Amino acid sequence: MDNKKLLIKKFFEEHSFIESSLNSFNKFIEVEMQKTISEIGDIIPTILPPDVQEFRIKLDKIWIEKPQITEADGSKRPVYPIEARLRKLTYSAPIFLEVSAYVDGVQRESFVAQIGKIPIMLKSKNCHLYKLTEDELIDRGEDPNNLGGYFIINGNERVIITVEDLLPNKIFFQRNKIGPSKFTARVFSQRGPYSIPHVIEQMKDGIFYISFTKFKRIPLFAVIKALGMTKDQEIMKEICDEKEYDDVYINLYNSIELQNIEDATEFIAKKVGLTQPREVRIEKTTEQIYHYLLPHIGITQKENVLKAHHLCKLVKRFLKVTKDAKTITDKDHYKNKKLKLSGELISDLFRVNMRVLVNDILYNFQRLVKRGKFQSVKIIIRDKLLTSRLNSAIATGQWVGGRKGISQNIAKVNYLDTLSHLSRVVSLLSNTQENFEAREIHSTHWGRLCPIETPEGTPIGLRKNLAMLAQVTQKSISEEKTKKNLENFGVKLVK
Repeated sequence: MDNKKLLIKKFFEEHSFIESSLNSFNKFIEVEMQKTISEIGDIIPTILPPDVQEFRIKLDKIWIEKPQITEADGSKRPVYPIEARLRKLTYSAPIFLEVSAYVDGVQRESFVAQIGKIPIMLKSKNCHLYKLTEDELIDRGEDPNNLGGYFIINGNERVIITVEDLLPNKIFFQRNKIGPSKFTARVFSQRGPYSIPHVIEQMKDGIFYISFTKFKRIPLFAVIKALGMTKDQEIMKEICDEKEYDDVYINLYNSIELQNIEDATEFIAKKVGLTQPREVRIEKTTEQIYHYLLPHIGITQKENVLKAHHLCKLVKRFLKVTKDAKTITDKDHYKNKKLKLSGELISDLFRVNMRVLVNDILYNFQRLVKRGKFQSVKIIIRDKLLTSRLNSAIATGQWVGGRKGISQNIAKVNYLDTLSHLSRVVSLLSNTQENFEAREIHSTHWGRLCPIETPEGTPIGLRKNLAMLAQVTQKSISEEKTKKNLENFGVKLVK
């Protein structure tokens, strides 16, 4: 018994109940912010000053400092959580960004700009309370048993709830009770903040159709041919594996007229309803296929071959499901779920609002150029825009993508109530619908989610809690390492 007590004591000397949330926020600050800036790339305005051929605004390194406050007299000093609570302030830190302007390829100005302030999670690496001893915390007016893991917005303590969602870029098969197709395959293709749902279905005539964005029920084999796999023999070999499927012959016969990429692309353009000249139709459709068809594989022409192979693989799996319905995906199995912690949710929020800031910079630049009053890039960056949008989202819980209730006022009835609120997991499914299977306890919850703690009434089973010692992994797996491991198992690279 003493050994067990010692083991648990040692565990809590190094770890915390809410360690996953803290690690998630730290990863956002250290990795995701810079990744977002790299994704944005250079800002290139369309309206330029006279005598200028090319103008580029380049965004480089981004970093944040520890929370501070600017007083009425303009002086800046560090602010601690207790002061933020008492004075109804936001416990936030300034964000700094290296900005440089290039005129006709020559660097004209380079400076560091404050682009806004971001709320800081208590006890994270950028918080003043990080790694303070018990006595130091008491000196700062803090409860030494306070776990942190929440934010202070206008004096209110707000916690960002962990969201449970289906795993992106994975195929889900389901049986339909009603509708024109018996089975449906769904893939949520995710690239950055964007998730594009793809639906594959086989109608009663045996033809496979795919739907994504504006493309509604397009014959799947026409899409495969538009991606460059135009030979029927190659498609057959990719799907069938020496077994003959009548379904594949029917689909190949249906697309027999489409002998090359251009014919297939024009066929898709007509299905979408484009009425421009042939060249324009083909160009527009090709561009949309690049960007919106399975964007997680890539959004350029060189990935088209990979997309064609992937679609063939999906058809092959679909046919196996129709022959043996046992292989239908269990959506409630935790291998098919993903938990979005506070760091990832704030990353989504930051990414969208950085786009808003970039558009605002462009608008201000072009407005001043038209008036002939443009002098420097410094004056067109509004730092209050990003600050107000981030604070507003965390203060109200209204998140990007129209989701509500992502952040809540922290419950402080007692210590266990606070601990429970910090480890809450919420499903995106509607409370008003039945969703019996989603509400039931699944065997894969064991050791991960608490089987007891869930509220009475409509949210039962949809609002859960992490098990007390459960940890959510944060490690990102190297693409090269994964490729190497797969090659060792005998997987061959598609060329």
